[in-house]
Amino acid sequence: VQLQASGGGLVQAGGSLRLSCAASGITFSMYTIAWYRQAPGNQRELVATISSSGSVDYADSVKGRFTISRDNAKDTAYLQMNSLSPEDTAVYYCKGILGRINYWGQGTLVTVSS
Repeated sequence: VQLQASGGGLVQAGGSLRLSCAASGITFSMYTIAWYRQAPGNQRELVATISSSGSVDYADSVKGRFTISRDNAKDTAYLQMNSLSPEDTAVYYCKGILGRINYWGQGTLVTVSS
């Protein structure tokens, strides 16, 4: 099982990035996919989730700026991040969830410069 997060990088404040989470070894369509982030010195926090049926939820801090989506045909989930601010700087992780089964991907670093 592998979840591969990608798409991070350096962007100026106000800019956009799209993260991808490509899965293999699981029946992707059955899993809820979650994006988390962890800034230096902070705990890992939940950013957004998308269920197997497509229901989405967001942390208050990213509502209206971030959009989570999935393409089951490609076994990939996305996190479109707009209007980025330095406070969004963090390592972003994706996680696949099916009941008590959880698979973490490796992180991808997002750095937002002011």
